[in-house]
Formats: sequence, structure tokens, C-alpha cells
Amino acid sequence: MDLVRIGSFLAELRREKGMTQEKLGEILGVSNKTVSRWENGNYLPPVEMLQAISTYYGVSINEILSGQRLTAEEYQQKAEENLKSAVTARSAVTASPFSLNEKIEFYKGKWKKDHYWTCLVVRLLIGSLICIGIFTKNVLWSIAYLVASVLYYGWERNEMMKYVEDRAFDGSGR
Repeated sequence: MDLVRIGSFLAELRREKGMTQEKLGEILGVSNKTVSRWENGNYLPPVEMLQAISTYYGVSINEILSGQRLTAEEYQQKAEENLKSAVTARSAVTASPFSLNEKIEFYKGKWKKDHYWTCLVVRLLIGSLICIGIFTKNVLWSIAYLVASVLYYGWERNEMMKYVEDRAFDGSGR
């Protein structure tokens, strides 16, 4: 898919309607900068936007992706080419430049940052158990501290790893 060619075709269609990028953006619900990025070939409009553009200009999505108006004979050939290009582009977009270990470390750090205050408060509460044990000279408080520490560490680690697995392994980035 040639994004510059697609962009030029989109600009041509817009000019044929005698419309500014700003006016088209208002109609489609996007900014004039977004329209400009499409027309300069920086970005391809998303599928739902391709559908709206296609309807508005009275051309097929296949013609938009081809960057030209198509005759009946060209239509099938271009459809095959565009489908192959879309599949290739999708594969390139979903492939991450980051290794699995980099993703894991990133999401661990993100989880820790997002849960910093909660973890701090819980650790302080658990730490207060050992203080109570020291000041009251009661061994049961110290044992409660040890049990609570182990349980909390296991829970915290489990929650963090669920978060990391949901994001790093399936690539959803939620």
C-alpha cells in the first residue's frame, strides 16, 4: 500500500468537492490535522473512517486503498493486491520491537508505579505489627507480622504478575 498515493487521492477527492481539510474534518468528526496527515501519507485512516470517507466521496474502499479510480477490470486485481498489503501491514504493526523481557520489566515497573501508595500503606500496617510485638513483648504479634508479610508478599507478587501476563504476553497493551 502506497500511503502517499492514497493521501494524494484523498486530497484530490476533497478538492473535487471544493472542501477544506477543516470542513471535511468537521464532517468526519476528526481534526483538520488528522485529515492533513492522511493526505500527506503519514497515516492511513482507520477502517471505520475509510468506510465513512468511501460513502462520502462515492468511491469504494478498494479505490481509496489503490489511490485511484478503478475500472471494472482493474477492480478485482487491485482488491487482491490491497488485501495482501493490508495483511502484511497488519503483521508489521503488531510485531513489537521490544523483547519479552523488556515488556515484562516495563509492565512490572508500571504496576509498581500505579500501586505505590497502596503497597506502602499496607506495608506500614504490617510493619506496625512488629512494632506492637516489640513494645508489648508479645511473641504472637511478631508471628502475626511474619505471617502477614509472607501472605502480602505472595498476594502482591501474584497481582503484579497477572497484570504483566495480561499485557506482555498477549500483546493487548490494555
